[in-house]
Amino acid sequence: MLRFKRLDDRNILTITTDGPLEQADFEEFAEQLEEKSPARPTRLMIQTSSFPGWESFEAFLSHLKFVSDHHQQIERIAIVTDSELLKIMPHVAGLLVHPKIKQFDLDEAAAALTWLAQDTQ
Repeated sequence: MLRFKRLDDRNILTITTDGPLEQADFEEFAEQLEEKSPARPTRLMIQTSSFPGWESFEAFLSHLKFVSDHHQQIERIAIVTDSELLKIMPHVAGLLVHPKIKQFDLDEAAAALTWLAQDTQ
């Protein structure tokens, strides 16, 4: 399950995990990105101690569809984790999706937010 918190003043959406990812998580995630507001989030901070996996195969497929449909809307992603699996994700995902992705250790959330808030120029 995903938990969302908007930092509208910086166009950042923070995401934490609380159990396996569900199909409904990606529906809510899409709503968060598609919300029509001046402070629509374009930068993400994903914070988790370990990869929670998916609740079902349908949730996995929803995740893939979400990435395919929305990666162009996102400028940057900070992955904040100590998970060895998730530490390699920026290298793999960077080959397949639009946003800049950078990994930070779990105790570096403040540095991740600073990086996300930097001007992209």
